[in-house]
Amino acid sequence: MQPLDLWPSAARHDLVGVFTDIDDTLTTEGAITPDALQALADLKAAGLVVIPITGRPIGWCEPFMAGPAGSTWPVEAMVAENGAVAFTLGSSPQQTLVKRYQQDAATRSANQVRMREIAAQVAAEVPGVALSRDSAGRETDLAFDYAEFARHTPDTVQQVLAVLQQAGMQTTVSSIHIHGCFGDFNKWQGANWIVRELLGRNLAQELDRWVFVGDSGNDQAMFQHFTHSVGVANIARFVPQLTHLPRYVTQGERGAGFAEVARAILASR
Repeated sequence: MQPLDLWPSAARHDLVGVFTDIDDTLTTEGAITPDALQALADLKAAGLVVIPITGRPIGWCEPFMAGPAGSTWPVEAMVAENGAVAFTLGSSPQQTLVKRYQQDAATRSANQVRMREIAAQVAAEVPGVALSRDSAGRETDLAFDYAEFARHTPDTVQQVLAVLQQAGMQTTVSSIHIHGCFGDFNKWQGANWIVRELLGRNLAQELDRWVFVGDSGNDQAMFQHFTHSVGVANIARFVPQLTHLPRYVTQGERGAGFAEVARAILASR
């Protein structure tokens, strides 16, 4: 990883969009900070497409897309559950929310039955581990808390992953949650999907014009594929576990780090 100030200005000049993780990238201590929120607004005002992509549930995302006036985030879409589902804004003057899924309703329903069984299995086989507190808003995956409100060891995380993987689930680990889902979902796959759905474009063919900002294990697919990838400084605690690292790293942590990336982009325009 190179310091962010080594990111060439010419490489930043023609960017058209920004994907960003949420937890511990936009947020600090669980809330978006004013500098990060202003950074989103500044990027959008400059004409960039801004899309948060997160392991959080779609229900958790809704208030940030359609909350009271002054509380909504200035973004074009929000991709949740590691790429499986998203909110976009409708084309009407009211810009009502549109929920988009990658799986059909019958598949989601069958998966939800199986996921309830697996959640019970984890509870029985790995004592002390519980579903994340935001699970009521989840539709396409399971999430277990290991570092948001709970504090579990790496060995415990591996035990949970083993149960999920033996059940045939695809797994990822964020900075706070252990995720499992049925389907080929990750942030990279979800980013390609939403750019195609929202813009009718092929992300893989224009990667030199997009940047991704993240901080943890479930961001690895994005770090691997994006030409321009940035880790906020708190990624340092995950580096030993990561196979794919971002190209650049900020000086600031969390929301301050994201604001640093936004300033770098806007300074080049």
